[in-house]
Amino acid sequence: MQVEIIIVGVIIAFILNKTGHIDLNKLVYDNEMYFRKLKEDDWDFLVRAKYGDGVSSDILFMKRIKQWMLVTVIALMFMIKNLNGIKIVLAIGIGFMVAKLNYFSLKSYYRQHLHEIDSMLPHYLKGLEILIQHYTVPVAMGKSMNDAPEIFKDGLQQLINRINSGDDSIEPYMEFARTYPVRDSMRMMRLLYRLSLGRQERKQEQLMAFSKTISNLQQKARETRYKERLEKMEGKTTQMLITTGIGTMILLLLAVLKMMKM
Repeated sequence: MQVEIIIVGVIIAFILNKTGHIDLNKLVYDNEMYFRKLKEDDWDFLVRAKYGDGVSSDILFMKRIKQWMLVTVIALMFMIKNLNGIKIVLAIGIGFMVAKLNYFSLKSYYRQHLHEIDSMLPHYLKGLEILIQHYTVPVAMGKSMNDAPEIFKDGLQQLINRINSGDDSIEPYMEFARTYPVRDSMRMMRLLYRLSLGRQERKQEQLMAFSKTISNLQQKARETRYKERLEKMEGKTTQMLITTGIGTMILLLLAVLKMMKM
């Protein structure tokens, strides 16, 4: 009987939503400012890391909120018999965990592509170094936009716009680092800011220091990547040896048992 109630409830909810008597989208977007407080700090970055700028992190987040609400309602229908406060909280918790799965999925993608994503900023800055030899930092960044990784383009444009509007503080650089929390992003942006402040007569000296630091960061990323590959290969080798050893032991045991029967 409970299953029939749930099916009828889902059908009624679907009809009411389609006819406009219940507008889930309106409910979500009318309370968007409250729901945004639940958004993870690194959600926007993780979306950009996987999808680039072609997908809106805000739209994806609102879809998660709607998913949360729908799963909560369905869970409540399953618990409608003897419904109480504890079951309501449990239903909300189930909906929240289901909605959280999208975040965990993006987090997993980032971990799998960690070194590839983390190496993008040092690689970009290494190329930017050549332009800085001939132009100021903001002009060089503007000229490098076409060659910049897709994930960073919006942030770079905002950084350039803030500098061009007269903000000569370190804050635009730090805002970029907070928006793109890849490895050593804070350190790299501080280096770039200091380079932008350098006097012309010291520019070559500062460029050499900048180049050396970026090269060290790239080398560090390569070493970490090679180390993880080596550990992965060692793990597979160990697994293969264990499997071979177990297989050999089983064959020997079968041979002994066969000889005993004879």
